[in-house]
Amino acid sequence: MNKIVKGFASDNNSGVHPDILKSISRVNAGHVIAYGDDPYTASALKVMKQHFGNEAEIFLVFNGTGANVLSFKAISHSFNSIICAETAHINVDECGAPEKFTGCKLLSIPTSNGKITVDQIRKYMHGIGFEHHSQPKIISITQATEVGTVYTVEEIKMLAEYAHSNQLFLHMDGARLCNAAVSLGTGLYDISGGAGVDVLSFGITKNGAMMGESVIFFNKKLTAEFKYYRKQAMQLGSKMRYMAVQFETLLQNDLWKKNALHANKMAQLLKEKLQKIPQIKITQNVDTNGVFAIIPPNSIKKIQD
Repeated sequence: MNKIVKGFASDNNSGVHPDILKSISRVNAGHVIAYGDDPYTASALKVMKQHFGNEAEIFLVFNGTGANVLSFKAISHSFNSIICAETAHINVDECGAPEKFTGCKLLSIPTSNGKITVDQIRKYMHGIGFEHHSQPKIISITQATEVGTVYTVEEIKMLAEYAHSNQLFLHMDGARLCNAAVSLGTGLYDISGGAGVDVLSFGITKNGAMMGESVIFFNKKLTAEFKYYRKQAMQLGSKMRYMAVQFETLLQNDLWKKNALHANKMAQLLKEKLQKIPQIKITQNVDTNGVFAIIPPNSIKKIQD
């Protein structure tokens, strides 16, 4: 298929940034030790710590579902529950993987904008210590959310404070963390570890990479057995240099920021054009690179064509 096609379906449908392809080609020479014990991975982790703090413990994995599931596995038991938004990727689009591989129960909260609040979470904090109930252990939020909205730094801090005061962990699905950071005008750490997040699933696939996600712990005590979980979950890459160099390329020289800024700007442009069409209703704030709208059914085929 030689025809170049562009669409509005998903950032997952886009190609790979040319600089990423060049970096993969650059490291494709000679032999290095496998499974992450190579100089390229070491260099990438060093760059990542410049963004997420020197105390961060970072593990590279293949995909976002793996990052989320492994994050939960490291900080929960099978009798625990995970509180999340009803729209959360872990609840809607991961085929039950979090529940299958951790044994935890997902407690989903109805939400109109993809975000959850402390007041909403309180309703699920019951049966503590009662052996017949699953025990809440994790609050999981997505930044940016599945409907393109963002949590402010203050909102994340409030959730973190509530979680920690109730002996819970705060997990963040950061598949589009770069877009959220650009939207808020912050650094990547400011809206994750700096705001009280315990474990972050940080993805780059949606920001120009070919593949590659990571699990970032801001508390080293939580990582004691993680390397074994990663191997059991089939998320330990042998030729990790190809994954690692993508992180380094994106995080150096602000390429991550340039890509996210462009994507967010294009979403704003799309929003502006759609707002001129009375029959189309935009349903969410366009904070990042997602535009959610209701389109008359009889117009869909024409737009697709």
